[in-house]
Amino acid sequence: MDPRPDHGEISYKGSGRLKGRKALITGGDSGMGRAAAIAYAREGADVAINYLPAEEEDAKEVVQLIKAVGRKAIAIPGDLRDEAFCKKLVEEAVKGLGGLDIVVNNAARQQTQKSILDITSDDFDATMKTNIYAPFWIIKAALPHLKPGTCIIGTSSQQAYDPSEDLYDYAQTKAATTNYIKSLAKQLGPKGIRVNGVAPGPIWTPLQVSGGATMEKLVKFGGDTPLGRPGQPAELASIYVQLAASDASYANGQIYGASGGAGQP
Repeated sequence: MDPRPDHGEISYKGSGRLKGRKALITGGDSGMGRAAAIAYAREGADVAINYLPAEEEDAKEVVQLIKAVGRKAIAIPGDLRDEAFCKKLVEEAVKGLGGLDIVVNNAARQQTQKSILDITSDDFDATMKTNIYAPFWIIKAALPHLKPGTCIIGTSSQQAYDPSEDLYDYAQTKAATTNYIKSLAKQLGPKGIRVNGVAPGPIWTPLQVSGGATMEKLVKFGGDTPLGRPGQPAELASIYVQLAASDASYANGQIYGASGGAGQP
């Protein structure tokens, strides 16, 4: 990408807020998942990342960044649209990390289409499987390993509140993500497991340049926010840290927005 996104590779400084914790992050090779992985490691957590096999080079960079601060890094490639793989992913993360304290469902599929007539059933299915089914499968597999004091974090979007006309299917999944976060928070709160979410606005990630936005939108991407620019993944890293940290112990069922002043939540 040009310019290259800032994931906090140089700027993020940790202070031990997640010392000894064990985290699984989907889509951890790039974008907000990469920023969260870097921040978690620098806050003292061991991290397992999931990514598509085609993104191996990006994943290797993240693994090196995690290991550079003396934390354990587990790289688990695979397609989240497959239920069996989602179960295997959790098993490998638990085995490799020696447990699980934080689950970040971040990976997503976003493809812009001018009209609903342009979205095939296969496309629609792929978006739903990646954005909705995968977190469902992963959470089910992870729950037996989550103890009181652990947490689940979902990545929602400004699209859940103010959907764009050309993101018909993606926007639906983010509205559903917001609701599964709030529903699970009520269900798992009594067990001592917190569930929260992050709702970004226009953030400069590969999701945009790989079909998630038109070329026309990319030219002025983020320009219509009060800050007049897109956000960088690094600017959301501290939110993922805060929601995972023990001092956020009363935050449950919350959606933390970061949209440059563009609106909800």
